[in-house]
Amino acid sequence: MSRWHTGSKLDGKSKRRYKVKQKDCFFDARRKKKEIDRGFAGNLVADIQQKIIPGVTHWQSPNYFAYYPSNSSTAGFLGEMLSAAFNIVGFSWITSPAATELEVIVLDWFAKMLQLPSQFLSTALGGGVIQGTASEAVLVALLAARDRALKKHGKHSLEKLVVYASDQTHSALQKACQIAGIFSENVRVVIADCNKNYAVAPEAVSEALSIDLSSGLIPFFICATVGTTSSSAVDPLPELGQIAKSNDMWFHIDAAYAGSACICPEYRHHLNGVEEADSFNMNAHKWFLTNFDCSLLWVKDRSFLIQSLSTNPEFLKNKASQANSVVDFKDWQIPLGRRFRSLKLWMVLRLYGVDNLQSYIRKHIHLAEHFEQLLLSDSRFEVVTPRTFSLVCFRLVPPTSDHENGRKLNYDMMDGVNSSGKIFLSHTVLSGKFVLRFAVGAPLTEERHVDAAWKLLQDEATKVLGKMV
Repeated sequence: MSRWHTGSKLDGKSKRRYKVKQKDCFFDARRKKKEIDRGFAGNLVADIQQKIIPGVTHWQSPNYFAYYPSNSSTAGFLGEMLSAAFNIVGFSWITSPAATELEVIVLDWFAKMLQLPSQFLSTALGGGVIQGTASEAVLVALLAARDRALKKHGKHSLEKLVVYASDQTHSALQKACQIAGIFSENVRVVIADCNKNYAVAPEAVSEALSIDLSSGLIPFFICATVGTTSSSAVDPLPELGQIAKSNDMWFHIDAAYAGSACICPEYRHHLNGVEEADSFNMNAHKWFLTNFDCSLLWVKDRSFLIQSLSTNPEFLKNKASQANSVVDFKDWQIPLGRRFRSLKLWMVLRLYGVDNLQSYIRKHIHLAEHFEQLLLSDSRFEVVTPRTFSLVCFRLVPPTSDHENGRKLNYDMMDGVNSSGKIFLSHTVLSGKFVLRFAVGAPLTEERHVDAAWKLLQDEATKVLGKMV
């Protein structure tokens, strides 16, 4: 047996040879590990390129014109990356004071930028909180409104509570009503007025409300929209606010899309009437260069949210919370845990500033106006409803002989341009018409992308019309 295994001593030469062998083995192992790591990394990157990216709808593409935008930016990405690195679960102030304090500060900044009433600031009875989406925002507002109404009218009056909205209100409200236990037959969907660009008519809301009151029902919630999903219509906030106030109803405003535009003085008038609102919501992750998710909700009186959503188990009790000296955002939302979302919004505001953000919004509105003018220059197309922000609703005018009123014609045109992979559009239906939506809002979109999209639409229009001959 060798002396390597008998414990006999090594001479100097053998020791040196042994050390060299050890060193070679060490570096060989490291080299092999790096090769393996490179192999795994290479396989992973290849899989992302070959299997993931081809199946991704690229919302940040300058040729993305569907739905509404979902902005990303360097500042938003950095904030999201830092949030992921910290990886806090900031349900209470004590779990990460900076996360709570920054959210309070940033939401106050944003409220002032939108010129919201002072009641919505943290220094008053209200305040702001970041929700995941506008769907969560309308749900928590509805729950607060429901519990306020039940406290006034009695717990057994749930079956009498009535909600009012237009047929253009986002479907998130319907889901919120289902979750909140509002009877489906007590959700009043008022038909929007096509003569008012699909905004709801206050007279129609008042009429529905009067009928319900005479039937012994309890109107308790009105939802208005600034920038509806289908056509970016703006509901008449002052009139709806007065209806809500006269009947002691909760008035919620959903400005998920168009709220961003209202930081520009020339569009701020669309928020006139917010003074009567109990809650106001807009999505910074849509059109404000803030990575998803970041939905901003302000309430005029935070106590209603807290009373409806607060829980206080023993394992969450702490000195600061028990003294009521801090904000615990767990009591302003559905889940317990929450991410450090204010960090990315803070970075967007700090790194870009109000002037640059206003210019960003105006650029997209100008591009949408440019596309609208292109449509008007071709008699084969029609603009279905006047443009207000950066969404253009249009369609290919069908021949008089088309018994489907252009539904298949416009669907085929949309399908053709989308199948090309060059642009992406979505659709809606307005007054029975199948309508295409062209929403400008991707960060990198320029006039040349709009022009290229228009040329593609013209070519596809020629194809589908030619098939009808």
